[in-house]
Amino acid sequence: MTIMKILLHICCAPCSIYPLGILRAEELEVMGFFYKHNIHPYTECLKRQETLQRYAEMIGLRVIWQEGYEPENFIRNVVFRESNRCAYCYYDRLQSAALIGKRGKFDYFSSTLLYSRFQKHDMIRDIGESVGKKVGIPFLYKDFRIGWKEGIEESKRLELYRQQYCGCIYSEKERYFKSV
Repeated sequence: MTIMKILLHICCAPCSIYPLGILRAEELEVMGFFYKHNIHPYTECLKRQETLQRYAEMIGLRVIWQEGYEPENFIRNVVFRESNRCAYCYYDRLQSAALIGKRGKFDYFSSTLLYSRFQKHDMIRDIGESVGKKVGIPFLYKDFRIGWKEGIEESKRLELYRQQYCGCIYSEKERYFKSV
């Protein structure tokens, strides 16, 4: 029996818990990919990366860590298009995962973005499938939202750092800035 390999884009440790459980239960060989150019500020990026490193060690998950930190590219590509920033962000992350997945001879790629009740699933699926066709690696869509509560409870039990916003400078503002 051939074991299928999947590269899973991981935005953070808490969002990876349920998807990893499901994919491993389906006997897929999963490797993670942590993409960080969209995460602001850098200290937040480090907290998320360190938490994922700790969690990956706990569960024996191999992860590809994106090198560098270039939020300027993200900002350049969404400035004056802030209302459509998620489309660019999804595209950038999924394309990066697809390219790495193709180069690494994975059978599929997917994303933990599909776990969040706050993300735009139809857009993620459409972008993932389009990028997959272009790059030549299938996008595996699964609606992981069914495990939302389970993943949250497990992340709390494990005392993992749980971020309070998606990651970009705009989502940080939306989360914390309250106009008077």
